[in-house]
Amino acid sequence: MSERVHLLLSAGRGPQECTWAVAQLARRLEAGAGRDGLTTRRVETVPGERPGTFRSVLIQISGTGTARFAASWTGTLCWQAPSPYRTSAGRKNWYVIAQPCEVDAAHTAFAEADVDIVGCRTGGPGGQHRNKASTAVRATHRPTGIVVVVDTERQFSQNRRLALDRIRARLRRDDRAADRTSTGNRRRVHDQLVRGDPTRTERPKSSAG
Repeated sequence: MSERVHLLLSAGRGPQECTWAVAQLARRLEAGAGRDGLTTRRVETVPGERPGTFRSVLIQISGTGTARFAASWTGTLCWQAPSPYRTSAGRKNWYVIAQPCEVDAAHTAFAEADVDIVGCRTGGPGGQHRNKASTAVRATHRPTGIVVVVDTERQFSQNRRLALDRIRARLRRDDRAADRTSTGNRRRVHDQLVRGDPTRTERPKSSAG
């Protein structure tokens, strides 16, 4: 069964060398995925200050074995190489964080067939036209359990239409809230970088031992 994982690589709040490291590690990851028969796609990139560098790269990885491959790239990553920008910098370890994350929260598709409509009577004031027939509507959206009762109109068909519209609006609000949560979770990844004790260390091919 084909799998799909979105992996976010971030320089966090590190120096410009870390944004360079993100670019190097993203290419290394994509090459490794290709060798394993997986496909990758850059869903989103945030450029760094230097050309060809990135504050973050969001990569979609697809194919059989994706979860295992992504796990091998999850955590603190280290790009080990001298700084290309500061010859005086003695530091050679540039840390990046890589974490799986949700890109699009699952949205609920609306279909009238998923809504149970029953007529009902409601109490309360309303004059002579209230409660003489089951013109009120109780609508239940089975996939989510949302229940709406509408009795504002005198005709059952009008209340039915309003009930369906209210369920649609509720689903849209819930979807927007889920999207905001997903986006917020991705933003928090940038602050989770812990330097040192990397789960994976990569080096330029020319300096590999």
